[in-house]
Amino acid sequence: MATPRDAESQKADIRKDVQNYYGQVLKTSKDLQTNACVTTARAVPKHIREALQNVHEEVSLRYYGCGLVIPECLENCWILDLGSGSGRDCYALSQLVGEKGHVTGIDMTEGQVEVAKKYLDYHMEKYGFQTSNVTFIHGYIEKLAEAGIQNESYDIVISNCVINLVPDKEQVLQEVYRVLKHGGELYFSDVYASLELPEEIKTHRVLWGECLGGALYWKDLFLLAQKIGFCPPRLVTASLITIQNKELERIIGDCRFVSATFRLFKLPNTGPTKRCQAVYNGGIIGHEKQLIFDANFTFKEGEIVEVDEETAAVLKNSRFARDFLFRPIEDKLPTSGGCSVLESKDIITDPFKLAEDSDNKKPKCASNVAGSCCGKKKSC
Repeated sequence: MATPRDAESQKADIRKDVQNYYGQVLKTSKDLQTNACVTTARAVPKHIREALQNVHEEVSLRYYGCGLVIPECLENCWILDLGSGSGRDCYALSQLVGEKGHVTGIDMTEGQVEVAKKYLDYHMEKYGFQTSNVTFIHGYIEKLAEAGIQNESYDIVISNCVINLVPDKEQVLQEVYRVLKHGGELYFSDVYASLELPEEIKTHRVLWGECLGGALYWKDLFLLAQKIGFCPPRLVTASLITIQNKELERIIGDCRFVSATFRLFKLPNTGPTKRCQAVYNGGIIGHEKQLIFDANFTFKEGEIVEVDEETAAVLKNSRFARDFLFRPIEDKLPTSGGCSVLESKDIITDPFKLAEDSDNKKPKCASNVAGSCCGKKKSC
């Protein structure tokens, strides 16, 4: 049986390998052996594309993420980016939260943090801000307290293909829960496995670096979220991962991997919430006509949508509350649109099912897309 010292030594070895992989081995996203960090999902809104185009070229080239993790409704928010790498997402978010908001990036790879810090003044001047609203920290995402990050200090935590690189996923999620304000959310892309990984995969250095060796069995995410206190994970997008290396294919065998985006909300204890009707008012920048909240709920401006208890609780107790009108189920509210009824709705939670369904529907060529890793950042 492994002792606590053995376990800590193994974690330290993994950190060292990952730091070397992202600090020395990978020079650009073209050096990756799989598409775990470059898969695609849904179209990126125009205002986000413009924000990404304003990010310095070196920052974008040194970014190796597994999803574009930029949620909606960001004005004046405080956002923490776990595994911020070269800072691409942080600098894009800097524009979207505005000068009154703030973005903090934390990464364990010193070389990546150095790249990110080089361009603080560049982006501040480009956006016309009086002071920078971005901070970068060299530290570990499972040890946010050691990095000086306070309780309930952030509206949103994002993570782009990074949590899989940490051996202790539960510790990461516990720390995220601690630093989130009530009503806040963890919005993150990561890699998930179709089964519990065998030791041969879990101990393979290249597979760890490629975000596969540390992938969580997708059902375990739901168990961890419940244990820590989050609402059930809400699946947003998913894309199947392919391997471009025959040797790695042999090691992986029958195991499949998917890049998926989930949102986890930390809600206040306000008691049970009843299902209700929700009407989106179209007030969110870039999503004026419709808000694709997740894989199961899309809200069109002015249309009545019947939502379940969990969705009602999330909408009413988060930053989205001001963008919705709520009515009891029995009330009839006239709108310009129709009415979407919940009744026999099948809620999709399996990212592999969503990815397969999406593959069957998507065109062969997809540009300007989000929800998976778009050659990004990072510390993965």
